[in-house]
Amino acid sequence: MAGYLVEDQKKITSTRFTQMKAQGKKIAMLTSYDYTMAQIIDAAGVDSILIGDSASNVMAGNDTTLPITLDQMIYHARSVARGAKRAFVICDMPFGTYQISREDGIRNAVRLMQETGVDCLKLEGGVEIIDTVRGIINAGIPVCGHLGLTPQSVYKFGGFGLRAREEAEANKLLSDAKLLEEAGCCAVVLEKIPAELANKVTAALNIPTIGIGAGNGCDGQVLVGQDMLGMNRGFKPKFLRHFADLYTAITDGVGDYVRAVKDGSFPNADEAY
Repeated sequence: MAGYLVEDQKKITSTRFTQMKAQGKKIAMLTSYDYTMAQIIDAAGVDSILIGDSASNVMAGNDTTLPITLDQMIYHARSVARGAKRAFVICDMPFGTYQISREDGIRNAVRLMQETGVDCLKLEGGVEIIDTVRGIINAGIPVCGHLGLTPQSVYKFGGFGLRAREEAEANKLLSDAKLLEEAGCCAVVLEKIPAELANKVTAALNIPTIGIGAGNGCDGQVLVGQDMLGMNRGFKPKFLRHFADLYTAITDGVGDYVRAVKDGSFPNADEAY
């Protein structure tokens, strides 16, 4: 089916993103790291595209998100922003670009916005970075928060396990979510936390919550595009659903191409000048 899978093709902004919650409209978000994929998923009707620092894993093969640099994120974000026409485009601020100081965070945020054309930035953490979040928002830049399993803190957590199972951490997460809303964030991602807690946070906020491994009660959902499309064999956490099997489709297509080249049937007479 050509074109958008939604009737409303108007560009989604930070204001409209927040309004979707009040209107009871679920938000569909996917990651993308390149122009071609961004064009496809934008035309297919996603409401938001996240240039995640998961590019470190998906595009570069690293075990964590920590190695990806600001320059690398700018490259990916610029490519995605060119391909997205309707979706609200959010870019992760990579590890080390906002944890050192408030001024450093604002400076790097301004550079990301100037050099990429994205609509919003995403930062991991709550009270620990709240002054930086306020500074970035005061500079006129929309911010999306990220709580729960925050991959940039993987070594602190000791792995990628479920977060906020204990009461103290759950209470802090709820408090952090409220702080992010008060600071002016337009949304909060909740990653890998109990569904009951995610429901509680969602009910307590006027801004939308975007879940990944946080149950069905969030205002929206996000998945890594390559994971959702079944491109990564052997990676199947509980929260991931495969909506396609591109691993098989691509492997079969490449195999057919290789055979056609080797048996001389490609290119044929119609494919030659």
